[in-house]
Amino acid sequence: MPIAVREIDRSLSRSLYSGIRSGRIQLPRHLAPDVAPHAGKPRVARRILGAALRWIALAHAFYILATSFLIVIYSRVDPPVTVLYSYRKLVDGWKMDKPRPVRLAGVSPLLRRMVVAVEDGRFYSHWGLDFEAFERAIAINKRIGSPMYGGSTLTMQTARTLFLVPFKSYLRKYLEVIVTLELELILPKDRILELYLSWAEWGKGVFGADAAARRYYGIPASRLDFDQSARIAALLSSPIRFTPATVERSGILHARYNYLVEAFFR
Repeated sequence: MPIAVREIDRSLSRSLYSGIRSGRIQLPRHLAPDVAPHAGKPRVARRILGAALRWIALAHAFYILATSFLIVIYSRVDPPVTVLYSYRKLVDGWKMDKPRPVRLAGVSPLLRRMVVAVEDGRFYSHWGLDFEAFERAIAINKRIGSPMYGGSTLTMQTARTLFLVPFKSYLRKYLEVIVTLELELILPKDRILELYLSWAEWGKGVFGADAAARRYYGIPASRLDFDQSARIAALLSSPIRFTPATVERSGILHARYNYLVEAFFR
C-alpha cells in the first residue's frame, strides 16, 4: 500500500475512533461491543466503589447504633451475657462459672484500687484513650512484628469484653476504640468500672471479681484480704494460663504482684 494511502487510512481510523468515543458516530448494535466496553470500565469501577463505600457506611452506622443502644441499657441494667463470655462458652466449649455482676460496694475497696492501679492508673483522668500507651504499644509491635500489644485502657478492656471476640487485630482495635468512646460518653467512670469488675476474664470460665473470689478463695469479692486482692488483681494480665496461687511462675505477673504489694502496703 502506498505511503500516502496508509496515512489517509490511519487518519480515517483515528477520526472514526474519535467519533465513536464522543458519540458523534453511532455503530450498529452488533458492532458496538467491539469498541464500547472500554468506555464503560471506569463507570463500572466507580459503581462498584460507590456500592462498597455505602456498605461500609451502613455497617458502621449499624455497629454504632447497636452498641450505643446496649450501652444505654447497661447504664441501668447488668448485661445477661457478653460477647466474650458467649464465645468462650459456645465456641471454645469451656465450662463456665455462674456470672455474678457486682456493684462497687460488693467489691473490696482494696481490690478496686489495685485493679485501677495495675491496669490503668490514669483511668479517672482520661477519656478512654491513653495515647502515650498507644505509642509504647506501637513501638513494641514493630519490634516483634505482630499486633500483640494494644496500649489498652481499662475502658477499652471493658469495650472488648462486652462486644468483641478474642482475636488480636487492628480491625478489632478500631472497633474497640469506637465502643470505648461510646462508653465514656454515655456512662460515668464508676459504672464503667462496675462493668469491668463484673465481666473481666479472671480464669478459664471465670468472669468477674466475685466469681473469681469464690472460685479461688471460696468467699465473695467484698471479703478479700490484702494478699488475695493483690494476687487477683495481678492475675488480670494472664488469667488463662495462671491462677492467684501461681503468679510467681510468671515474670510479668510476679512483677505486677510485687508492685501492688509495695504500692499499697502501709
